[in-house]
Amino acid sequence: MDIHLIPDPAFPRPVPPGSGVGHRLRWRDGDGRVHEAPCVIGRGGVIQDKREGDGGTPVGRFALRRVLYRPDREPPPATALPVAVLTPGDGWCDDPAHGDYNRPVALPFPAGHEVMWRDDTVYDIVVVLGHNDDPPVPGWGSAIFMHLVRPDRAATAGCVALDRGDLRLLLSHCQPGDRLCVPVSD
Repeated sequence: MDIHLIPDPAFPRPVPPGSGVGHRLRWRDGDGRVHEAPCVIGRGGVIQDKREGDGGTPVGRFALRRVLYRPDREPPPATALPVAVLTPGDGWCDDPAHGDYNRPVALPFPAGHEVMWRDDTVYDIVVVLGHNDDPPVPGWGSAIFMHLVRPDRAATAGCVALDRGDLRLLLSHCQPGDRLCVPVSD
């Protein structure tokens, strides 16, 4: 199944720069029904030439690799994708100069990294996307996920964020081999 990032017709064009709003995800389930859900993207908008720290959501087709979740806050998502539990010792390397760039790492970690066990709820459910991971190219972007949206619906650092119910619904339809498709934006 391909999950498509599309413009949200409810938002006038052009969307205010840096807002992350104005998009939806659309997918067709196994019974042929079409589903849509509003989403938030990176503050840099959709970009073709992704670079570390630019805040952009990269253009491309990205496999849904696996789902991570906080067991102290969420039951395991119902999905056919591989699922793993997050722990307080989980991180993700975002330092282009390190050999573990764009890979999960154990904390404490000496190089730049994201903490996956966050105080907020954004990473309570995380879908790891196959962006710049086979193999990672230093500087071409790291930690591009689908995850939960912030309560204020603020733009992400490059990820795609959905409401909890919408992400759980999407995951219930997902199978190994499914992809997030991000086209060149208007």
